[in-house]
Amino acid sequence: MALSGLFRKKTVQDILKQVAKNEADGHNALGKHLTTRDLTAFGIAAIVGAGIFSTIGKASADGGPAVIFLFLFTALACSFAAFAYAEFASMVPVSGSAYTYSYVAFGEIIAWIIGWALIMEYAVGNITVAISWSDYFTGLLQSGGIHLPQWIQMDYLTASNGFKDATALMQGGKTYENLGSGLQAAYTAWTTAPTIGSFHFVADLPALFIIVLITALVYRGMKESRNASNVMVVVKLCIVLLVIAVGVFYVDTANWDPFAPNGVSGVLKGVSAVFFAYIGFDAISTTAEECKNPQRDLPRGMMWAIIICTLLYIAIALVLTGMVRYNELNVGDPLAFVFDKLNLKWMSGIIAVSAVIAMASVLLVFQMGQPRIWMSMSRDGLLPKKFSTVHPKFKTPSFATIVTGFVVAVPALFLNLTMVTDLCSIGTLFAFVLVCAGVLVLQNKPEIPRGKFKTPYVNSKYILPVLMIAGIYYAFAFNNKATMAFINNEAQTNDATTIITSLDKEQSAKVFNYLESIDVKNKTAETSDLEHLLSQYQDDDAKYAEVVKGLPINDSLKYESGFSLFKHKIPMWIFLFVLVGLAVWSFRQNLSLIPLLGLICCLYMMAELSVWNWIYFTVWLLIGLLIYFTYSRKNSKLNTIEA
Repeated sequence: MALSGLFRKKTVQDILKQVAKNEADGHNALGKHLTTRDLTAFGIAAIVGAGIFSTIGKASADGGPAVIFLFLFTALACSFAAFAYAEFASMVPVSGSAYTYSYVAFGEIIAWIIGWALIMEYAVGNITVAISWSDYFTGLLQSGGIHLPQWIQMDYLTASNGFKDATALMQGGKTYENLGSGLQAAYTAWTTAPTIGSFHFVADLPALFIIVLITALVYRGMKESRNASNVMVVVKLCIVLLVIAVGVFYVDTANWDPFAPNGVSGVLKGVSAVFFAYIGFDAISTTAEECKNPQRDLPRGMMWAIIICTLLYIAIALVLTGMVRYNELNVGDPLAFVFDKLNLKWMSGIIAVSAVIAMASVLLVFQMGQPRIWMSMSRDGLLPKKFSTVHPKFKTPSFATIVTGFVVAVPALFLNLTMVTDLCSIGTLFAFVLVCAGVLVLQNKPEIPRGKFKTPYVNSKYILPVLMIAGIYYAFAFNNKATMAFINNEAQTNDATTIITSLDKEQSAKVFNYLESIDVKNKTAETSDLEHLLSQYQDDDAKYAEVVKGLPINDSLKYESGFSLFKHKIPMWIFLFVLVGLAVWSFRQNLSLIPLLGLICCLYMMAELSVWNWIYFTVWLLIGLLIYFTYSRKNSKLNTIEA
């Protein structure tokens, strides 16, 4: 088969004919139940979850009250992407989401790649939410006096890594009581878990429970899923509005000064966390075939969901940073934390219940989106035919839903929350980038039939270069130190925790003796906790750098430099080179500004993620390509037509 066969495309006309045929004979047709209100509710159900109940705390601690600008930036980026999604959804109203859109715009190989990325987005997103739900649920049980064994409420990786870090810190003089609550829990889970030989049985069983429950609901039918989602959305919106209404009376405007304590870099530090708070609105597009009027309702549902959630996020961020100082918010449950700190225990209880409901509604939408991607890929022959089976009574993709349950449930027992959160973000951003690029590719092709919704056109030919020049001016005029450090790959000093957890027993003793020799406050007489003793200098960057320089250990333990530092900057360099290419493309082709800005914003947020996420994501794509070339390529329905 010729190489060009990799880029064979589906036409919009053929897709619409197939959908009409399915509906006419009832074969593989899904039930149509959804309106704009339902889609907006699904969007809110997907978005208002882990973001507003957990990641908003870390982002606020990094950026201070100015984190609201990060929420605005992320909402703007998602809105740009939503315009592109809405245009495609109006053009191709089927369940495949970005996968089907890419099949029309770029061809089969790109469609497979984006479909494979979406599988990771929804599956890994489900795992993330299930783990978060488990954390809130077990916390709620504990507040009610029910204490589950630690080893059945934590994943294997967190327990294993936490045990190693806790052991290293205790070796450095820290007592168990002075460990963070997370490390204490991990240490306890690992040491109390049943063992088979050297294997410790640590598994997150509550996460398994909620996945089984939600999968059963999604299998049962769209109408039942819609009704459950609507109820959960009403409940959690009432709780969020109650938090804002009560919290506003405890706001101290003095806590908003300074408004941006860590500058722009501090605000941008929370990019991945805040973006994760918006993940989910794109899942609405997977329900296109189940909408009563997809060309009208899908664009409206997406936009309303983003607007409502952005207003809620900004209000919550202002209330939280007004109730307590921003630097106290780096906790896993910031909403419950601030009310507990102000002795409003009854509000903490309400928030805990709301968080459990919110997480369940997010899981519902994600668990609903995944099977519909598989169903679309199966219809095209890229996955086995079984995945496109529709239940004759419930009108849902039954087999794909069951497989989704297994794919999510098993990893949720063992995987680490941070790892899966970032993987979910990079998969989603990659999908957003390709959807925005797809709109740009199709903008000048008159033979493509258009839907009722079209992204407003603004010529970016001169606007993008002007924006790039403004960005370069800001980087060198107002952020020169950080910019030059990035360009010159200047060595960075490791923080106290990183240094201490990397030491062996002999090195720990040498470090303690050194800290004792420079101790003017007699802190070493009070404690032998190395992390505490070293971290006391971190408030003064110059002093901390001087102390670390004098530590009697190898420089590789004190600093990150050379390629080990540069590798983390590779994603950003990729972004910068691509940005130049986009400027040239825009100038030559008069590209539409809104999808172009969506592509740039999403690619920038990808660049802010760790290089390890790029590596894991690349490995996932390579596995997908192996499946494509061994099965999907020859079984593709387009291949059958060509033959």
